Amino acid sequence: MGLFDALLGRSKPVKPDLDQLFGLPSAAVTLEAGAGFRPTGVGSVCFAAVEGGAFAEVQQDVRALLDLDTGQGGVPVESTRDAYGYTWLVARHPADDMPALVGDLHAVNSALESHGFGPQLLCSLAAFRDDSGRPLALVYLYKRGTFYPLCVRPGEQKRDNALELQVAGLLGNDLRVEEDLTRWFPLWGAPGMGD
Repeated sequence: MGLFDALLGRSKPVKPDLDQLFGLPSAAVTLEAGAGFRPTGVGSVCFAAVEGGAFAEVQQDVRALLDLDTGQGGVPVESTRDAYGYTWLVARHPADDMPALVGDLHAVNSALESHGFGPQLLCSLAAFRDDSGRPLALVYLYKRGTFYPLCVRPGEQKRDNALELQVAGLLGNDLRVEEDLTRWFPLWGAPGMGD
């Protein structure tokens, strides 16, 4: 960062740290013990797809890699587009196998990043649910290297902000929680939140 950047109030963007994803299994234990939310086994990676053969090839290679376990009973990776035109790769694992889910999320992010498509990565999420059926996601913001909790009220486009703040307080020792609350985006209709 140069002198003019400092004078104009610009700051260097945070470098993504995909290894932060490996904190999710311990966060899942903390979340279950402290708030009663358990993993659903669903996770997804959101990115802005670009036109061109190189991007399509990388996306196809990632799906092929993640689908290698389908012969042993694994669930194939799904690809969906949301109402805003973003692409989501959705991985499903047994609810008690958070490390495998995290491995898939890390693999997708790493593959896109290593092929030069890091700027297209938006976020990754791991889905949770409590005994009353309330959904919760731990969302990893790729460009910030941080997490935030997303608690959507079932059947509504409303968030439970009090619960989000409670969960963020619980997970402060497990994950790097995003401090700027304006970056806690709602992600309406994100894959895994309604499953």
